[in-house]
Amino acid sequence: MTKYVGCIDIHAGKVKQIVGGTLVKDDTNEADSQSVATNFVSEKPSSFYAQLYKDNDVKGCHVIKLGSLEENNIAAKEALQAWPGNLQVGGGINDTNAKEWIDNGASKVIVTSWLFPNGEFDLERLKKISSIVGKEHLVFDLSCRRQINTDNNELSWVVAMNKWQTLTKTILNKEYFDLVSEYCSEFLVHAADVEGLCNGIDEELVKKLAEWSDLPIVYAGGAKDVSDLALVDKLSNGKVDLTYGSALDIFGGKLVKFEECCAWNKSQN
Repeated sequence: MTKYVGCIDIHAGKVKQIVGGTLVKDDTNEADSQSVATNFVSEKPSSFYAQLYKDNDVKGCHVIKLGSLEENNIAAKEALQAWPGNLQVGGGINDTNAKEWIDNGASKVIVTSWLFPNGEFDLERLKKISSIVGKEHLVFDLSCRRQINTDNNELSWVVAMNKWQTLTKTILNKEYFDLVSEYCSEFLVHAADVEGLCNGIDEELVKKLAEWSDLPIVYAGGAKDVSDLALVDKLSNGKVDLTYGSALDIFGGKLVKFEECCAWNKSQN
């Protein structure tokens, strides 16, 4: 059955909810870190949200570091300290730091951009990082953008890297999921075109994800009502889980209550 999964998005050292398509600059300086469209900036530390998920038994939550500022690493570690062994960490993960995050208390590491040098998927890199942490500790982030083929008008989803700004040459389909499933235990998919807009999920993508993969998948992007949990459950036959961002009251939203999401999870048990 579809479950609600929590997220902690960290940008410039703060827990934030941002519009995914606006992450266009490197944030190694303060000016660039302020250039994104932001829906919410929390006054509470990352550890607050980790504790909140722990207290409500919301499993499989992910911490995403958006950008390379050291403050993001500090905030991520604070979250892990609040609930060691239960949170996933993504953002800048590669073969040199993946094991360190597991050693720091991450249940799994989430990897994307490092697997796509020059925008092309490198299977050998996936095999390498899988061997370092073990496939049971690896989540493959296949966040994507919609693309229409102008020749035949067919819709596809193309993997996006570098904070969802750079389109790779990888198109999502069953064959690709079958190939990479051997080296990871879970997928995280942000629908970058609708991320942070609270205008509804990408229903077609959710359907396809359920068809393409037998591994657990967490979908993110556009969720705006607690009924979206039932919608994703129906569209995916319970195979895809859902996370909420800007719509959720704990992130300043007015459309979805955290307690309602927790109640849904309890009802599924």
